[in-house]
Amino acid sequence: MSMNWKDRWSIGATMVADAFIDEYMAGANGEYVKVYLYILRHQGEELTVESIADALDHTESDVRRAVSYWEKLGILSGAENEKKQEGELPWAADPAASCAEAKEETAASADRAPVYSAAQVNRLCGDEEFSQLLYIAQKYLNKVFTPRDCQVFAWLYEGLGMSSELLEYLVEYCAQNGHSSVRYLETVAVSWHEKGIKTSQEARELGAAYSKDSFAVMRAFGINNRKAAPPEQAMIDKWFKEYGFAREIVLEACSRTITAIHSPSFQYADRILRDWKKAGVKKMEDVRVLDARRQALVQENGGDKEKRLQRYNSASKDGGGKKNSQNQFHNFKQRDTDYDALMLKQVKEWVGGGRPRT
Repeated sequence: MSMNWKDRWSIGATMVADAFIDEYMAGANGEYVKVYLYILRHQGEELTVESIADALDHTESDVRRAVSYWEKLGILSGAENEKKQEGELPWAADPAASCAEAKEETAASADRAPVYSAAQVNRLCGDEEFSQLLYIAQKYLNKVFTPRDCQVFAWLYEGLGMSSELLEYLVEYCAQNGHSSVRYLETVAVSWHEKGIKTSQEARELGAAYSKDSFAVMRAFGINNRKAAPPEQAMIDKWFKEYGFAREIVLEACSRTITAIHSPSFQYADRILRDWKKAGVKKMEDVRVLDARRQALVQENGGDKEKRLQRYNSASKDGGGKKNSQNQFHNFKQRDTDYDALMLKQVKEWVGGGRPRT
């Protein structure tokens, strides 16, 4: 039985680029996709993080993470200007066009890798080790490889010189993390190659360190129900790789963030760690030295204020050095007349026969 489906909304449609659906949508968080579609619907309009958050019932932090994710992939693009500082989002007027540009950029990047012909792949398939690798990879990823997929493995195996053991672990690693795309697998392989990873043991150690650091940060922030989002993971990578901090220093910054603002904030923790990096912090002892210096400075400034306050209070009490105990009923000049001496004088005048003077 055939079905003839009709869309209830026959007008006012929003175009979504095929490249977005084919290349990017499957690997994105569902909330990120909602933010992208909302921006696409309102392209050319002035949008703010607050307006998007209200429309989608998201938090502003969720919207910022989604925007950052699409910007890093090149789907959304824009330049710094006054509007961005005021909270408006200066993305390209046509996100679909940006998506097409990103696809061309990705294709150009892929073209830089040697392209193996069908004959070359067939030649490698005569290598029992390579043939077994392809068989195992298809089983792990639960898919039948296309000629393009086989070419990627041929290039990784022969072009980059990665061993079958390392590539088998690569497939296992990607599959366990929910990634079955050969394009994703190729990206991870190139990253390992650039880091000088030669054996599966080295790859395991790298993956273990990566996962433990990320997990420790999320747990320090009290986030236990999900993995770090791509923008969050990028910031974690910066703390450990670019800044070169040990885990205890990063976790200390996370702890201080929670103590200060009572909520997890990667941006707040980043400001702490950036300041420590500028101050030359290498170990926890350096952090304690900075804390001691700051505390001494606070106490010194506080001591000066206390001394000034004491001097002010002392001056107020003694009237600027003069003792003054009079109250409002004694603020007049008292008379100095001696009434006893005056009466004695009048008595003497009476005795002398004269009338007292008044």
